[in-house]
Amino acid sequence: MNESEYRKHKFLMQGSILAIAGIIVRIIGLLYRIPMISIIGTKGSGYYTSAYSVYSLFLILSSYSFPSAISKIISERLAEGRFKDVKNVIKNAFVLAFFVGIIMFLIMFFGSELISIFHRKRLLKFALRALAPTLFIMSFLGILRGVFQGMGNMIPTAISQIFEQIANAISSIFFAYVLFKRGNIANLIYESTEFSYALGAEGGAIGTGIGAFTALVILFFMFLSLSAKYRRFLSNNNNYPPESNATIYKVLFSTMVPIIMSSTIYNLTTVVDDLIFSNVLTFMKSQLNIVVLWGVFGNYHLLFNIPVAISSSLTSSIIPSISMSVAKNDVREVVLKVKYSVKYTMLIVIPSFVGLFILADPICRVLFKEHIDILINVLKTGSIAVVSFSFATVTNGILHGLGFYKTPLKNAVIALIIHIIACFIFLIPLNLNIYGIVISMIIFATILAVLNQMEINRIVRYKNSNFQRRYILTYFLMILSAFIMGVVTYYVNGFLKNVIFKSDSFPSLLVRLIICIVISVFVYCFFVVMLGVVRKRDAQYIPFISKFSIFLRG
Repeated sequence: MNESEYRKHKFLMQGSILAIAGIIVRIIGLLYRIPMISIIGTKGSGYYTSAYSVYSLFLILSSYSFPSAISKIISERLAEGRFKDVKNVIKNAFVLAFFVGIIMFLIMFFGSELISIFHRKRLLKFALRALAPTLFIMSFLGILRGVFQGMGNMIPTAISQIFEQIANAISSIFFAYVLFKRGNIANLIYESTEFSYALGAEGGAIGTGIGAFTALVILFFMFLSLSAKYRRFLSNNNNYPPESNATIYKVLFSTMVPIIMSSTIYNLTTVVDDLIFSNVLTFMKSQLNIVVLWGVFGNYHLLFNIPVAISSSLTSSIIPSISMSVAKNDVREVVLKVKYSVKYTMLIVIPSFVGLFILADPICRVLFKEHIDILINVLKTGSIAVVSFSFATVTNGILHGLGFYKTPLKNAVIALIIHIIACFIFLIPLNLNIYGIVISMIIFATILAVLNQMEINRIVRYKNSNFQRRYILTYFLMILSAFIMGVVTYYVNGFLKNVIFKSDSFPSLLVRLIICIVISVFVYCFFVVMLGVVRKRDAQYIPFISKFSIFLRG
């Protein structure tokens, strides 16, 4: 393997490390949310989902862009040999993180009452105040993750994410239980039924902060080790004049602001949906329980987000890797990285969509206890969101890596406007309640993905590449493989349900689900290989494939 091939292999290998960590994190998140929701109920989950959506928006406005922006700036300077500038970027980024973190913490903490009123959930303030300190912690955490990612090392980020989620899981369940019990006492005092759910959600929110602090401590000690190892190395600037602090802040802001704006629009949908859904149903004097339905939506969001973790994790390695290739003006390497980033993601999320649709019933019955029928229907309706959101996330990362920040922002604004119009249409004249929100969300991600891909095609110019026709055929065969897998899984699930496991007990459902998943994975992998979706030539670009190259066609 030559140096160019090694860099491409390392790029996807690093993406795979984050993707695997992302999957582990999502699985842990799913597993701990099950007992937590059992404690606080679907209504408590509704409070938690609303609070976390607001927190996510504040996080995007503050430190969400730090890893991507810092990694891009550092990778560019490393490629040019400006090692001393890397050190100055890190130092100034920490100063910026301190002030941004403090400001966002104060706004969210003292604005929690007003936010609760807008969401038509007056007790939402408890969970919001519990999440506010996490914004300060995440500012520094984002800088540290960006430093390691910019140096091409995703392992510290992966390790910190896993330990963050473990600490989050343990503390969330513990504090949810403690505060839910305290909420029952408050219910008696204030003659209400809501305090137990709201305080239970606050307990889950406290766990988020403890998890973030755990990750910060781990990364801080890793960073100290890195600083000691590269102190002399980072003092060298290879005859480049060092950048001033003003220049560094200008670069930081010019890189961060477009990412913040596009990410804000991209992630704004959940908060907008919550506001529209709560206020429209209140205005229409609907008899539906708004908090319960939003809790169902939160459970659905948790399920479809597991496969989407792959694309978001891969995006973290796409930006610095493509930026480095652009800085070297290596057009062929950029084209290949773009191609395999999308292919690698779709190779996993397309069968995930099919699996969620076919196995929605056993998945929901195994994992949750309340409002199962509506959750099954919501998951079936929204399972395609796995593909659309993953595609949108990866294409966003590709455009950022290519240096086109305004394009995904413009596309996200267009998609959001159409999304909001669709929300009102589905909620008021069509009266689809929570299904209208799910369908509108899919429309948003699909429009954004299509617009992003059109722009990537224009920039990278696939039409001038000799693999264009083969590239399209690959996706057709990939979809065909997933379709065959879906048909087999459907009949296997039906056979197990009607012949072997006729009981709907938890052990029967769990065994049936595991058997169906194992068979579906085997069938999909078999047809992906037989139809030539993955070939030997892909082994140097897609990690882990090389270990199975003996079974692949040339």
